[in-house]
Formats: sequence, C-alpha cells, structure tokens
Amino acid sequence: MMAPAIEHRDHRAGHRRLPDRLDDPAVGSILHGIAAELFPICRSITGPGVRETLERLRRRIDLEIHEVPSGTAVFDWTVPREWTLRDAYVKNARGERVIDVRRNSLHVVSYSTPVQARLPLAELRRRIVTLPEQPGLIPYRTSYYAESWGFCMAHDRLLELPDGDYEVCIDATLADGSLTYGEYLHRGRSEDEILLTTHVCHPSLANDNCSGIALLSLLAERLQGVETRYSYRFLFAPGTIGAITWLARNEHRLERIRHGLVLSGVGDGGAPTYKRSRRGDAAIDRAMAHVLRHGSPSAAVIDFFPYGYDERQFCSPGFDLPVGSFQRSRFGTYPEYHTSADDLAFIRPEHLAHSYRLVTAALDVLESDATPVSLQPKCEPQLGRRGLYTAVGGDRDAPARCMAMLWVLNQADGRHSLLDIAERAGMPFAAIADTAAMLRDHGLVAFAGDGAA
Repeated sequence: MMAPAIEHRDHRAGHRRLPDRLDDPAVGSILHGIAAELFPICRSITGPGVRETLERLRRRIDLEIHEVPSGTAVFDWTVPREWTLRDAYVKNARGERVIDVRRNSLHVVSYSTPVQARLPLAELRRRIVTLPEQPGLIPYRTSYYAESWGFCMAHDRLLELPDGDYEVCIDATLADGSLTYGEYLHRGRSEDEILLTTHVCHPSLANDNCSGIALLSLLAERLQGVETRYSYRFLFAPGTIGAITWLARNEHRLERIRHGLVLSGVGDGGAPTYKRSRRGDAAIDRAMAHVLRHGSPSAAVIDFFPYGYDERQFCSPGFDLPVGSFQRSRFGTYPEYHTSADDLAFIRPEHLAHSYRLVTAALDVLESDATPVSLQPKCEPQLGRRGLYTAVGGDRDAPARCMAMLWVLNQADGRHSLLDIAERAGMPFAAIADTAAMLRDHGLVAFAGDGAA
C-alpha cells in the first residue's frame, strides 16, 4: 500500500509525505467510532437530524452550515418543505408498541405525513412495507416527493400480528422550513479545488452512509494545518436535492473544481469499486484506477452511467465536472443494502481504514503529479559516480528502485508526468515520485511548471 502524502516543500521539487498527519494505526477504530456516534440519528433530506449530524461534525472541523428556504427554485427542482419527526408507532390492543421508531428509525417511511388513527389489521397491512425474501430485516423506504405515509417492519413480525384494531401514530410536521448542508474549505496554495462530497440524508444505515460521512470528516480534520497544493472543498449534503441545491448556489465558482470524488458505502468487506466520471479520462479517473491497481488488485473500475449517487448531478451535461464515485460493494448488490442489517456490525474498522488509505493515496497522486525534465538527456547519466547505485542497494527492493530510476530518466522529456511514467512502468506512483525527488536532489532532473492538474 502506498503511503498517503499531502504536504510538500515545493511542488516542483518533489513531495514530502506526512503519513503521521493523515493516518495512524488506529484510523479504522477512529472512523468506526465516528460512524457509531452518527448511527442513531434519524436523518432525512431535511430537518433536525441533518442539523444534528452537521453540528456534531462541526465539533471536529470548521464546518459552515447553510440553510436554503423551502420553495427555493434550484434548476428544475424546488427545495421541499422541511420534515420533522417527533414520534411514530403502532400499538396493539394492549397498548404495546409493535412498531416503534424509537427502537429503529427505519420503522417509519421517511417523509411520512402526520397521521393519528385506529385501523384494522387488514387496512394497516397496506401501509406496511416488508421484505418477504428477507423476513428478519426492516427495509428502508422514503416518500420524499409524493405525500404519503407508512411504516416498515420485519416480515416475520408482521406475520405474528393478530387480527384486530391498531392505534397508528406518526407525529410529524411537513411545513415550510429549509434544506441544510455543510461545507468546509481547506485552503491550499492554489484556488483550484478538489471537491469531496458525501450524502447525509440516510437514517440508521451504517455503511450507507455513516461510513462516508466518517471518512470525509476525519480526512477534513487531519488536513487542517497541512500545507497542500490544491484547496479542498468538503461537502456534506442530502442526496440528490442537496447536490442540486449546492450546484445552483455555486455555479459561478465551478470552474475552480479540477477533480472531485463522491464517497459512499466505504465500510463493508466487499472489494472497492470506482466509477469513472462522465469524461472517463479525467485525472481523478486515472489516479483512482492507478491506486486501486496497486493497492487493491480485486477492486473494480467501472464506466460512468447516469444512476447512483450524486456523481450524476456533478456529471450532468451542463456541468460535466471531473467527478468520480468511490464505494466498496456497489449499491444495491449486497443483501444488507437499505435494510436494518446495515448496522454497525456490518462495517469493520479494517475496511474503513483501507478505504481511507486508498482515497488519501489517490489525493497524493493528484497533489504530487509533476512533469520531470532530464538535465542529462543524452544517454544514461553515470549513476555509480553519483552514489545512486549505493543509495538503492543493500535491500531486496534494490532492483525495483533501480528500474524506477531508469524509467524516470528515460521518460523525463518534459512530455510525461510522474503518473504517466508510473502507469507505463507498471509501478506504484509513490515509488516513481520518490525516485524523481531523489534524482532532482542529485541534479539529474528538474520539474517543468506545476505538473499535471
């Protein structure tokens, strides 16, 4: 696994890694702890759950929280009314809660309109969603843009309900309010930005998406105080409508975005999946593919398609931003997806840590890529008299280090970036970048301009 690196003395003079600033052996446990803190919060696309989540993140990072009023036009959409849920339950004839949102926030269909009624079981069943094929699990369902109400429960529990009348209550408000999202900007030497975003609208689902919120918040926290080449914009917003709202409010500054990544579902044990941007050949696409090739050989890199998470908003034809999507198991392909089985036991510290290191390694590629130019371009320079063979000798990696030197020297014609060289050599970017820095220190290469951006 290549070590993450974000800080440099000077971009054109190679890069310096600070893994102790961005990583440590306990990173997986820290990420799992953040996810566990956020897991119980009942979130939706608007309302107090989103605000509570963002307020907790603000304890870690200097998060700017935005409120956009209901009714605001955002392209072809309108910011919806705000949903506030206070309680939801179904009681049997003995007054026992057979469905109780206080036990699990998945029990109520998100955005349900308020209701207070007494219904016979036959009528109530029409308002209850279950998964007969997964009878022990509670499904996650929403009704954002079509006013309705309902409950979700385990199918085997539904089968146990006796005939009779049931007291039904959804104590909720659907009224004018606002949509809430959070932003944190880490300023780099350049105003060019890397956009990192994740959705904050799902309730008690650990992988989708407490894991993504945890990863981005920790990365933002650890970037504080670190000098970077790019500026980093972290966006925590409700899915779909949050991204659309942010784009509508920030259209004037989108030209600053040079790279972007949408994160979700990064804590399960499946092989990592990267979905390319609509462009298909953006720098983030190359960086992620390279990192996965060397850091997770079982990973999948797939082409863009217009469904999924918020990459489809950033990659819509009116913007076509260089934004890809990273997750582990693809959404909808694992049995725990959008069910109560997506709990804190489903995500593991080691998988969270692996995802974190893959993301930071890709950022290292973007931060550190540069174009070397040989100062001794006519034939190979004599490495022995400069002590360079000695510098790479004495360990079993010496042959690989030597090949890295030869590749850099051969390709350092001012037309190939370090990533170009790493891809052609079939070697990790970090090995090529470190070698190029060493060759610079020995006066054999220089760096042209600011490298690939």
